[in-house]
Parts: sequence; C-alpha cells; structure tokens
Amino acid sequence: MEEQGLVNLRHLILANNQLHSISAGAFQDFLETLEDLDLSYNNLVDVPWETMGMLVSVNTLSLDHNLIEYVPEGIFSNMHKLARLDMTSNKLKKIPPDPLFLRIPVYAKLKGSPLTALVLSFGGNPLHCNCELMWLRRLTREDDLETCASPRELAGKYFWTIKEEEFTCEPPMIMRHSPKTFVMEGQRVSLRCKHIGDPEPSTHWVSPDGKVIGNTSRTTCYENGTLDIHTTTVKDSGMFTCIASNAAGEATEKVELVVNPSPHYNPKLEPEPGPSDMPTSIKSNASGGHSKTDQPRVSVSELTSSSVIVHWPPQSEIPGVRMYQIQYNSSTDDILIYRMIPASHRLFQLSDLASARDYDLCVLAVYDDGVTTLTATRLVGCVAFSTERDYHQCRSLHDQFLGGTMIIIIGGIIVASVLVFIFILLMKYKLHSNHYKQKAARVSNVCSQTNGQAAGEASPAGRWGQSGGPAAPTPVVAPGASVVAKLQGPMALDRHEPQEGGCYGALKGTTVVDLNPEYRKSVKDDDAISQ
Repeated sequence: MEEQGLVNLRHLILANNQLHSISAGAFQDFLETLEDLDLSYNNLVDVPWETMGMLVSVNTLSLDHNLIEYVPEGIFSNMHKLARLDMTSNKLKKIPPDPLFLRIPVYAKLKGSPLTALVLSFGGNPLHCNCELMWLRRLTREDDLETCASPRELAGKYFWTIKEEEFTCEPPMIMRHSPKTFVMEGQRVSLRCKHIGDPEPSTHWVSPDGKVIGNTSRTTCYENGTLDIHTTTVKDSGMFTCIASNAAGEATEKVELVVNPSPHYNPKLEPEPGPSDMPTSIKSNASGGHSKTDQPRVSVSELTSSSVIVHWPPQSEIPGVRMYQIQYNSSTDDILIYRMIPASHRLFQLSDLASARDYDLCVLAVYDDGVTTLTATRLVGCVAFSTERDYHQCRSLHDQFLGGTMIIIIGGIIVASVLVFIFILLMKYKLHSNHYKQKAARVSNVCSQTNGQAAGEASPAGRWGQSGGPAAPTPVVAPGASVVAKLQGPMALDRHEPQEGGCYGALKGTTVVDLNPEYRKSVKDDDAISQ
C-alpha cells in the first residue's frame, strides 16, 4: 500500500481491508498533517515503524486486531500529541517502555482519564508477565480482563490482580559451553555457549585481545550463543569469553581455543572491510533476544546441480534495514562469496553453483544502528545444502553406446542380405547345372539306342558273315528314335573311339538320318527356355 499526493490529509481510515503490508514511504507526504490513523482489523504482521515514528501530529493511532508481534523501543518518542494508542488483540508478548510514557501520565482506560494523558489499550495479547512489564503494571487503570500467557506460574491470571513483586526476571545462566578446543590453522571451528534466562538473554563474544566479535566475513555470531570462525589463524589462539545478558543481569564463561600452525597453510589476503565486516553493536544484539532461534529462518527450494532459491522472513524487529547480504562458500574451497540484495526482497536465486558440492549459506541484514550511528549487521539465519550431481556426461556416453549398437545392427543386416543374395545365386546356378545334365543324359540315351549293342545291334559275327565279308546291318529302331546308318568301307570310323561333342561328334564320317524330327524340335525348345 502506498499513499502519495494527499498533503493536507488529516484522517486516514484503512480498517477492514485485509492489508498484509504497508510500504515504508506510505505516509511520507502527510507526516505533519495526519491526526488520526486507523489500521485496525487487518492482517498486518509488520508496520513501517520508522515512518510512523515521524507522525508528529497524530492524536489517535489504532493498530488493534492485527498480527503484530513486535514493537520497537522508543518508537513513540516524537508523537507528542498522541492521546490514544490501541494495540488490542495482537501477538505482543511485551510492550517496551517509551520516553513518551515517562513524560505524560498513562492510563489503561479512556473513562476518567485527563485530556493530557495517554490512554493505552493492550488487552487480548499473549503477555509474558516478567519484570519488563513492571512499568505497565503500575499504570492508573480500572479493572480490566487482561490476562498473562506466561510464565507458567502466572499463566491465566488477571494482569491487574498480580502483585508487583511477582513480575520478576531470572538472570542468565550458562548451562553448557565448548571445552578446550584444538584446531589446525586454516580450519573452521565453532565455539558454543548455551544459556537460559528470563527474558531470553542475548549473547556476545570477546576475543583473546579484548575486542567484541561481530558478524564479519570471517566470523559469525548466532543468537543461540554459537560463534563460528570460518578460517582460523594462529592469532586466534587464547581464551574467548562468552557473555550472556538480560534485564536481570549477565553471566560469563571462558572457552579456550588452541590453533596449531600448519606448514601447508598459505593464508590469503583478507578483503577490505565492507558493510558486513563492521561489528554489530551489543545493544542491537540484545534487542534481538525476542526472536525464536529454534525455528528455521532461512530455507532453500528448487535445488538443482547449479542453482538454488534462498528464502528468508521479513525482519520487522530490525529498524531501518538497508539491504540484505548473502554469504556462501562450498566445501572444497575457503573463498567466501557475497551477494547484496535490496531490502524489499525476500528471496534470491543463486545460479553459479557447482554440482555435487556441500554449501554453507548465511543471510545477514545490513541496517543503520541508531545508537552508534554506524552501519551494522545482524544474522537472519544460516542453512546448509548440497547441490545435485550433474549426469550430463553419463547421458552422452549412453548416446554413444546406443549409436555404436545401431551401427553394428545395420552392418549385420547388410552382411546377412549379401549372404542371402549369394545363396540365391548359388541355388540358381545349381538348378541350371542340373537342367543341362538332364538334357545331356537324354541325348546320350538316344545315341546308345541307335549305335549301342543294347539297342539291338547285330553281333560281330553277324556283321561280317561267314565268308569274311561285311554283312548288311539290320538295325532295330526304337519307336520315336533316330536311325543312324553306318557307311561301309574305308570311310567308316571306329565307333568305339571317344569323341568330344556328344554322340553326334562320335559319328563323324557317317550319315545321320533323323527319323523323329519332332524330338529334335522339342530339344531346341528346351534350349530356348533354359536360355
């Protein structure tokens, strides 16, 4: 939502509109004219507190029936004309004291309150009734039905019936901490300091040389009391001090770190300090004690072999966030990569990751510290993830294997076709050979029937007669066969001499009489068919 151009606007009612968010510059054009602002009955989790704190002329501010969980300390200091503040039915566990509440009397009910007083309505919130609400308990009020939600011994009791001495806090106590830790130079180390207390203590660490450790490119402090040193050096050896503090006091514990020098470690030159390398102030760390550290604040989705989408929640408890910073590195190197993200974004896609690697990623909020006027950072959350393995090369090898298989199959088909073709040629050759052999056998049979003894030829004695002279042959002709007449005398050849060219070649010098011309015609027809 954004309103601009209404420079003379005095009354702005936006109730019952199901608003989820309001842009930071929504009220910039009427900071000095707006008198009544009604944002009730919406779905607001966060409001632009920094801009609302500059509404110097506002008289009535209605924020009731929303989902607001946090109110910054000192946000109402400049609202000198504020007469009614309604924060009923939200999710507030505490309402911080404000300098405005010390300058004018504060009442819990409008009835009977003077005109110069401030009426504060806060019923219907899950109040955590400890010493931080002592100032609220001392307000002038009529009997209301506000109840406490915690701690356990006060849960369900009416707020105004609880004695002031029961609004107590518990000082912090460090339950566990890291023992003496040994590490090689260049390695990563985590120092832990687990604490309890009411309200939730804030933690900061002091280095062996007496400096407060903040969130830098080399160190990260978590709200649960853990300190991560991403790359250790020999200078880090010594006693680190863990300090846990809240409204009831503080507790300290020392943790010894021993960094052994490594002959193979070649430290890289550290980069110039950027916005994330400036230490976070102790006060800004303490103000973040209300957040829930056991819930994941940073998550990833759509994880592939080279990209991931990073999500983080809005940081309503951090005033004046200028930008977000993403820091990440992989398990195979110590190079820390930065990405600066605009403050309006709640997700970002990283697309330069390597496949099959483990990554550690942290999101930090960069903001202006109102106490020290320095640029500070606060950790939003961290997450570890692994990219998927890229199977592109394996798929290429599979394609090559498939292509080789297809070549082999096609080559086999071609070879088989050639073999079948050769087999067909052999079969045709064999059939033609058998045909000519049968024809030759028929012709040989005819020759034997006309000239051989088995066909009825006269015996040698009969041919020459008894006088020694040649006798006239008396051939016996089979039906349908050719008759061959022998010439007598010296022109006759010996019929037993083998001659090439068939039976007719053996009868050279003889007269052949064809008594069956139809048979010769059939032989010619067979030759034509075979050709």
